[in-house]
Amino acid sequence: MSTASRSESSETASLAGKTIIMSGGSRGIGEAIALRAAADGANVAMIAKTAEPHPKLPGTIYTAAKAVEEAGGQALPIVGDVRNDESVAKAVEDTVAQFGGIDAVVNNASAIDLTPTEHIRMKSYDLMQDINTRGSFLLSKSCIPHLRGADNPHILTLSPPLNLDPRWAGRHLAYTIAKYGMSLCTLGLTEELRSAGIAANSLWPRTTIDTAAIRNVVGAELANTSRTPQIMADAAHAIVTKPSKETTGQFFIDDEVLAADGVTDFAQYRLCEREEDLSPDLWVEGSR
Repeated sequence: MSTASRSESSETASLAGKTIIMSGGSRGIGEAIALRAAADGANVAMIAKTAEPHPKLPGTIYTAAKAVEEAGGQALPIVGDVRNDESVAKAVEDTVAQFGGIDAVVNNASAIDLTPTEHIRMKSYDLMQDINTRGSFLLSKSCIPHLRGADNPHILTLSPPLNLDPRWAGRHLAYTIAKYGMSLCTLGLTEELRSAGIAANSLWPRTTIDTAAIRNVVGAELANTSRTPQIMADAAHAIVTKPSKETTGQFFIDDEVLAADGVTDFAQYRLCEREEDLSPDLWVEGSR
């Protein structure tokens, strides 16, 4: 996004020299967030399993790291698994050894399966719990000692507002449980870490975002009525550059974050001609 479309206060916010550790990041929203940070000159450590090209999914942890370097940042690609305690501990240790500390955690890794309860495989249920909820908890927990030493420490989790309208649980219970588990991490960490000045927030898109998950799992037709990952990258940047003691415990929606910072041009993010043609994302008011 051009600095001309951001407010004066946002223009001066920068991640230059800051270190971000992120779960996932080899493609989609995670990679976009990494590249936005890299444009400031940030250090970005990415933990992902995709070391080799996937036949249906673009990118690997190494292609993402190369893109980060080309965008102006320093990259640390880590082939790891957020489900594994030792793997996460090693990733955090390597990040601190490489960059000297950790300023922000981005819980981006997530698995999705919208199968109804009667038909979902428990293997799929367990995978979503292990990656989404447990993975977010584990990475956040592992980074807390290092966040305590940061000037403006943030934990940002890509999870929805806790919308207790029964239709969401009724439509895809297993996935809702896993995503709400991530949001409960935000809720609890906010209070637990408030006195330490460590921010914990969640970020969710108002509309569907054109990612591999949308195209391959939810429905390829949604890609044409989605926004690009850049809107989430710009919103994430806006959040983690705000003062951590003043910005915590929030369940942010991407375009609301940017609008509050003075952004008025959202056409740059959409793939369809009209705003009214965009498809609302899950758990957002107005969703079908």
